Amino acid sequence: MKKREFLKTTSKGLLLGGAALALPSAFSWAGVNNKKLFFEISLAQWSLHRTIQKGDLDNLDFAMVAKKDFGIGAVEYVNQFFKDKARDKKYLGEMRLRAEDNGVKSLLIMIDNEGDLGTLETNDRKLAIENHY
Repeated sequence: MKKREFLKTTSKGLLLGGAALALPSAFSWAGVNNKKLFFEISLAQWSLHRTIQKGDLDNLDFAMVAKKDFGIGAVEYVNQFFKDKARDKKYLGEMRLRAEDNGVKSLLIMIDNEGDLGTLETNDRKLAIENHY
């Protein structure tokens, strides 16, 4: 068999074999196979940033939407969407309560524009740490 023929044959076989291997996981994801995955996924709030920025989705409703619209039970927030309320314990408590009421785990908050944690300047680093906290 010539090299070109071998590569053509092998490529087709690999493509078909890869597609066949992908089908069971695709059906599992679609709910055809109800086996529980060995991992859970989370929804990053940034995935809906355009909807949030347009005002079509309130930050407080994000966890509910993740669960009800996407079937996802864990979320990752972005501080940009509630930066003005970062120290408002009542607001943050409401955000946590709404997630819990919908059976959603709040995993983390992605932090932007709060300073460089790796800076060599001691005072700047201390301020960045306080800002992130």
